[in-house]
Amino acid sequence: MTRPAPPLSARRRVTLRRFQPKPAQAVVAGFAAVIAVGTALLMLPISRTGPGGASFVEALFTATSAVCVTGLTVVDTPVYWTGFGQAVILLLIQLGGLGIMIFASLIGLILARKLSVRSRLYAATEAKAPGLEDVRGIVRGIVLISLAIEAAVFALLFLRFSVNYGYSVGDAAWHGLFHAVSSFNNAGFALYSDNLMPFVADPFICLPIAGAVILGGLGFPVIMQLRKEFRRPLHWAMNTKIVLAATAFLLVAGTVYIGVIEWSNPATLGRLDPWARVLAAFFQSVQTRTAGFNSVDIGALHDETWLGMDVLMFIGAGPASTAGGIKVTTFAVLFFIMLTELRGEGAVNIFGKRLSRAVHRQAITVVLIAVAAVSAGTGAIMLLSGENLDRALFETVSAFGTVGLSTGITADLSDPARIVLVLMMFLGRLGPLTLGSAIALRERRILYELPKERPAIG
Repeated sequence: MTRPAPPLSARRRVTLRRFQPKPAQAVVAGFAAVIAVGTALLMLPISRTGPGGASFVEALFTATSAVCVTGLTVVDTPVYWTGFGQAVILLLIQLGGLGIMIFASLIGLILARKLSVRSRLYAATEAKAPGLEDVRGIVRGIVLISLAIEAAVFALLFLRFSVNYGYSVGDAAWHGLFHAVSSFNNAGFALYSDNLMPFVADPFICLPIAGAVILGGLGFPVIMQLRKEFRRPLHWAMNTKIVLAATAFLLVAGTVYIGVIEWSNPATLGRLDPWARVLAAFFQSVQTRTAGFNSVDIGALHDETWLGMDVLMFIGAGPASTAGGIKVTTFAVLFFIMLTELRGEGAVNIFGKRLSRAVHRQAITVVLIAVAAVSAGTGAIMLLSGENLDRALFETVSAFGTVGLSTGITADLSDPARIVLVLMMFLGRLGPLTLGSAIALRERRILYELPKERPAIG
């Protein structure tokens, strides 16, 4: 006896459910859609100062760099783009920094005052939220924290530009707003042809921007926990402890490394007073955390400095932040795994807590995919541009880490090489693991286990 077919409405629900995207897929699609819209806007004649609109590759590269909060540019931002074009870039930076799904959830809260389960899934995926219980509070918290920090940095920069540099009120406000948003979102876009090099010895410009970069790189989960439990460090989550400890260590290590190697380089730090050299070294150490501003000529740095900055850019900053890279937590997990193996211990313990074995696999997966992506991107840039390994590697790591620092070759690359960097920025912003899970069509559950065997290692 044949079973009757399900009603049409039931079949339609099954079909719709089959084509509903997973949260990770929705995040990828959201970023791609915003990049497409940004590209179209930047190609309009109103966005460019010269005759006609920007080329497709110029607009695509700039839109991707803004949405992925990277800061790499193929044209001179203050000269090539009009005020409208710069406003589009600023909006793309803010959208990319907050997160497309976070922004969409915010609109849903404003219009409907509630979120659907699927919207909460999307927002939780992008914000790395532990569950769905308080996604609305997380979304509100992220937006309020972002606006508060950007407002504080804007006020400091506005006062400095207007009082000490003689900017008009309108120019001081625009420059203060643009650089406040760009710094907290770790974007690295600046309204000066030589980025922030004119302010290399000005702590009232460099330190607020550096502070915003650091806060943006901590990650929203860390900032929100510090806001609630700043005086109770024993209650901090493992993620918070790792991010704070690793951030402090890498900032100090980067400052010392850059300062020592570049101290006598007349093209970078050597021409500055001693205190300004320390400020510049600290500022560039902060920027390697994926911000991309530069107060010295990156192309004039020593090769050894580039190598050290490659490592810092590859590591990046905190998870669920406006920064890129493999994230400091991934780096710390691998470090403690190595330490555990060297000690001959059975379990990986961090700050008095045992690490799940699933986290081991995730960290190894992220790093291996990242290394493969950077290696492939570097090789492609070398083949397409003829650049040497040092510069090609620096540019590729900068794109993958969504940093935006450049040795000066980006603007001279061919269109195919620029497309390679576009792909690297997109992959680096979304994260190898997120992109990989978005591509996967379904999860496979294996209901059996194979016998164990150990290969020779080393």
